[in-house]
Amino acid sequence: MEEVRKLVNHSIQSSMLVVDEEGRVILATDKLLKFSGYSAEEITSIPFSRLFKVRASLRELYDFYFSDESGPVEWPHGFLMSKNGETIHYQFSMARLVRDEKVVYLMIMRNQLEGSQLNLLQRFSDAFLKDVNLGVLLISMNYTLVDISDMACRILGLERETILNMSLDEVFATVPSEHRLVQRTILNGMVVRNYAVSWTNNHERFELLLDSNVLKDNQGNMVGAYIIFKDVTNMRSLEEMVQRSDRLAMIGQIAAGTAHEIRNPLTSIKGFLQVLRRTFEVQGMSKEQSYTEVMLTEINRINELVNEFLLLSKPKHVSYERIDLSEVLRGILPIINNEAILYNVHLQYEASYHLPEVIADQELLKQVFLNICKNGIEAMSDGGVLTITEKVDTTERNVCIDIHDTGSGIPMFVIDKIFDPFFTTKDTGTGLGLSVCQRIIHDMGGSIKVSSKGYGTTFTIVIPYA
Repeated sequence: MEEVRKLVNHSIQSSMLVVDEEGRVILATDKLLKFSGYSAEEITSIPFSRLFKVRASLRELYDFYFSDESGPVEWPHGFLMSKNGETIHYQFSMARLVRDEKVVYLMIMRNQLEGSQLNLLQRFSDAFLKDVNLGVLLISMNYTLVDISDMACRILGLERETILNMSLDEVFATVPSEHRLVQRTILNGMVVRNYAVSWTNNHERFELLLDSNVLKDNQGNMVGAYIIFKDVTNMRSLEEMVQRSDRLAMIGQIAAGTAHEIRNPLTSIKGFLQVLRRTFEVQGMSKEQSYTEVMLTEINRINELVNEFLLLSKPKHVSYERIDLSEVLRGILPIINNEAILYNVHLQYEASYHLPEVIADQELLKQVFLNICKNGIEAMSDGGVLTITEKVDTTERNVCIDIHDTGSGIPMFVIDKIFDPFFTTKDTGTGLGLSVCQRIIHDMGGSIKVSSKGYGTTFTIVIPYA
C-alpha cells in the first residue's frame, strides 16, 4: 500500500483520498496529510464519518451529489477534523469505482483556504496588470501573447482586446525583427536584466529598462515566459540634460574667455581689407578687388560663428516676460513660408486658440523656431510638408510646439548626438544651431525633444506656462 501511495503522490498533486464502502480510509495523498496533520498510518485508522463529521454514508453522498452524469454545478462543501482538532473547510468531488464487485470511492479535495488564496492571487494579478506602472507581457510556449498590462499597451501602441492570444510575430509584424521588443530566444531560457531599449510610438520616443525570464511549473518544466519593463524616459532625459548642460557650460566658459580675443584682430583685418578693396576699385584692379571680397565674406562668416559660440554661454541681455507663443509663431510664419517655397515645401500651421502664456524672451524664441523650421525644410530636398502644431499639456502644465517634417528622418545612431556642440550632418553647418536652441529653451525651464521613425522627424519644444 505504501508503494501505491508513493505512486499516486508522484502522479497527482491534489489532496486525494480513497475510501471503501464501509468508510475505511485506504489511501491519502501527502498533500491531504500535510494540511490535516495526520500520518498515513493514523488517517487509515479513523472512520470516515468521524474524520469528515458526516452522518451520511459514502453511497448516500455520492448518489446525492454525483450520480447525475452531468455532475454538480459546483463542488459541494464539507468539514474535515484535523489532528489538532481544528475544523477545515473544503470542497470535494467524488468518483465511484467498482472492480471485482468491490466498491471504493475516490475523493478529490480542495482546501477552501487554498481556493481563496488562488482567488486572491488572481485578483492581485488582474489588478497588477491594470494598475501597476510597469509594462508586463505574459507569453505562452507557442509564442502567443497570453496577457498584457495597460501601461504596455499605452507605450507600445497596442489594443489589448485585439492582440490577446495572437502570435507575437503578428503583434509586431510592422517592426523589423531585430528591433522587436520580444524575441523568440526568450523561450530558450534567455534571461535579461536591466536591458536598455528605445521604442518610438506615434512620433513619441520612450526609453525602457527591460527584464525577462521564464516561468516553470512545480516539476521544473517551462510553461511560458514574461517580460517586464519600466519607462525611464524622464530619467534618461534628465541625465542627458545634465550632461549636455555640463558640456555647454564648459564650452561657454571657453567662449566667454576667447571670443573677444578673436574678434579684436578680426575687426582690424576687416577694416584694412575694406580700405584695400576701395583702393583696388579706384585703380580698376578688379581681380584684386574680387580677392578682398572673398576674404571679407569669410571674415563675416567667422564673426557669425563667434556670435553663435558666445550664445553657448548664458545669453546676455535676456528679457523674460509673459508671451503668447501663437503671436510669436504667427509673426515669423511669412519668413518660414518664404524659405519653404524655395525648397518646394508646403507649410501647415495648426493653431490652438487661447494658449496659456509662457515666461520667455521673444527674440530668442524666434531664433529657436526659425532654426528648427529651417532644419526641417532643408531635410526635405525633394519637397514635402512642414507642420507646426500647437498643443497644451495640462497634466504637466506645459505648452508644446511640434515641428514635423516629412523628410528621410534621422538615423537612430545619430539622433542622440544632434544636440552635441559641433556635430552636424550638413556640409556647411557649424553644428552649433541645435546646441544654442537647446540652451535657450533650457534657460526658460523647458526642453526640446526629438523623435524620428525613418520617414520624418518631429521636434517638440516644451515650455512651462505661467
